[in-house]
Amino acid sequence: MTYDITHRTTYDYAAPVSVSHHVARLEPRAAGTQEVGSFALKISPHPTLRKSRADYFGNRLCSFSIQQVHERLETVTSSRVTVHAPPFVAREQSPAWEAVARLFRDPVSSEVVTPYQFVFDSPQVRGSMELSDYALESFRHDTPLLVGAADLMRRIHLDFKYDPKATTVATPLEEVWTKRRGVCQDFAHVLLGLCRTLKIPALYVSGYLATEAASATHAWTEVYVPGVGWQGLDPTHNCQPDETYVKIGVGRDYADVPPVSGTYKGTTERKMTVEVKITRGG
Repeated sequence: MTYDITHRTTYDYAAPVSVSHHVARLEPRAAGTQEVGSFALKISPHPTLRKSRADYFGNRLCSFSIQQVHERLETVTSSRVTVHAPPFVAREQSPAWEAVARLFRDPVSSEVVTPYQFVFDSPQVRGSMELSDYALESFRHDTPLLVGAADLMRRIHLDFKYDPKATTVATPLEEVWTKRRGVCQDFAHVLLGLCRTLKIPALYVSGYLATEAASATHAWTEVYVPGVGWQGLDPTHNCQPDETYVKIGVGRDYADVPPVSGTYKGTTERKMTVEVKITRGG
């Protein structure tokens, strides 16, 4: 499926801002089942300095500085992306979760060094005995990894309520766990914490969900399956991502892949507006 995506982010400041430095992580990833036909980023006011590069996780980002007085910052991206349906993987045929967890206990072999970094705590996701106990209800003895992970996804979908007013982008996992409320970012964090507490590598994914019902930014999770690779899980909708999921970035948690981040000199009062339009291309 091919999509044309326009993503507009606007910051309106309550008073003039003199200098600002930002990083935009808005370019879709060209990897796996996803191809990027074109990408353009417009920034207003025009930045004095601008530089693009790849970060540690392979995400494309753009660093820019605005060194003139401004009351509004706007970034607009235009992307054309083609997403193919991921290969079918039978959950029951994935290895037992205990065997996978053993691979990621010190010392680890060179073959699994890359996914190994995703079994540890991260800035917004920290493990606990409470998380471990909850996770083990889905991961009984010899449970295939994807069977257990899919059951965790289902339980999060049932046990947590979608509530956009309950959290912010900075809300830690502990608070989400207590409230049992949040948004897609929070539910992805919960699944990350549950998997990692059992030494199952799991990473955070940011992107878009392009369906007939809605077109919006979204977040989900991927777990590592030896011999297969990373497999997506979306606890918000209790499903495995398909060709309607467009991937922008991956990391340990949201803190690694915010769409736009930065600092500026001026008022702390501001209003952020995000508009996403996704159409199916020809």
